Amino acid sequence: MSKTIALIVAAGNGTRIGGTLPKQFAPLAGKPMLAHSLAALRAHSAIDEVVVVIGAGQDALLAAAVGEVRHVTGGATRRESAHNGLETIKAEAPARVLIHDAARPFLPPAVIDRLLAALETTPGAIPALPVADTLARGGGELGDIVPRDGLWRVQTPQAFRYDAILDAHRRWPTQEEATDDAQMLRRFGGAVTLVEGDIMLDKVTYPADIAAAEARQAATLISRSATGFDVHRLEAGEELWLGGVLIPHDKGLSGHSDADVALHALTDALLGCTGEGDIGTHFPPSDPQWKGAASYKFLQHAAHIIAEKGGVIDFVDLTIICEAPKIGPHRAAIRARIAELLNLASEQVSIKATTTERLGFTGRGEGIATQACATVRLPLAGKGTA
Repeated sequence: MSKTIALIVAAGNGTRIGGTLPKQFAPLAGKPMLAHSLAALRAHSAIDEVVVVIGAGQDALLAAAVGEVRHVTGGATRRESAHNGLETIKAEAPARVLIHDAARPFLPPAVIDRLLAALETTPGAIPALPVADTLARGGGELGDIVPRDGLWRVQTPQAFRYDAILDAHRRWPTQEEATDDAQMLRRFGGAVTLVEGDIMLDKVTYPADIAAAEARQAATLISRSATGFDVHRLEAGEELWLGGVLIPHDKGLSGHSDADVALHALTDALLGCTGEGDIGTHFPPSDPQWKGAASYKFLQHAAHIIAEKGGVIDFVDLTIICEAPKIGPHRAAIRARIAELLNLASEQVSIKATTTERLGFTGRGEGIATQACATVRLPLAGKGTA
C-alpha cells in the first residue's frame, strides 16, 4: 500500500474538563494534550503525514500548542469534523487513513503497528479492550446485571482503507449522528477487525481523568539526563547560526553543516538520553549529503527518536560560551526557536551565555563552544506502553 495519512480530530470545546482552554489544548504531562498524539503519529515510520481537524476560530490555539501543522476546520459534530478531514486529503489519494481523537493523548506505537497490519486483509480495524467491570442496569437503584461476555471498549485511532471510509461518510444520512467511524463503515457492509488496544488510550473527558492519565504515563517512564558539548571555529565569510537563529556578525561558524554549535550540542544531549550514539553517528561529516545542511534537522531527528520510543522531553538547558557576539539580544529568539523545533513550551527551554574572561580560544574570538543538558522521560525497559 502507498501513502498513509493520520487525522487527529480536535475540534471540540471540551467543556466537561473545566478550565479556560478546550481540553485538547490544555496542559497534560508537561505539554498541550494534542501535542502528545501529534508527536507519536509524526514519529511513526509508516505514517506519511498528520492533519489536525480543529474548531472554527481555534487556529491561534493550535499554533500556540504545537506550532506549524497542516490543519482544517471541522464541523458542528465529530462526524462532520472527521468528514471534513477526509475530504481535505482526497487530493493526496492516500491508501490508508487513521482517525484519532485528541482526547486520547498517549498513543503507543505498537497499537499503530497492529492496526496497519490488520488493514492488509480488512477495510477497517480498531483497537479495543475487553470490558472487565460488572455492568448493570439501574436508575436510583441497582437493576439487572448485563452480561459482559463479548463486550469491548472501543478506542482510537481507528484505521481504514481510505476509499472505503470516505464512501461511508458520504453515504451517511446527514440528520443522523454516528458513535464512531467504524460503525459507519459497518453500516455499509465493511468489515472491521478488532485489534488489541491499550489502557494508555483511555479517553480524557473529566477533570479526574487528567490525573489518571498522568499517573498511567508516569508509571511507564523513567527520567534520564545527558549532556552535549560542541565547538566550531569562527571564520570570515561564513554565516553565524546559533540555536536555529541567523545572527548578524562579522564572522560565522565553519563546519560541514551550517555549524550551528548550539543545536549540535543539544542534539548530542538528546541522543545521549536515548543511548543512540552521537550526532556524528547519525550524520557523519564524511557524508556529502550533510554539506551545508540546516542543523535543526539533526535536532528534530533526535526528538523523533525519543517520540518513537514513547518518550517525553521535559527540559533542555544550553550554555553558549563566547566573547562575541553578545547573546543577550538574541536570547529570546533562540529560546523561542528551540521551543518551536522541539514542540515545547518556552518555559521548558533555558538559554544562558558566558565568557571565558578572554582566556583560551573562545576568549581570543577564534571560536564558540556550547554545553547542553537535556532531561527526558523514556519507557522503563520491558515496561513501555507498546
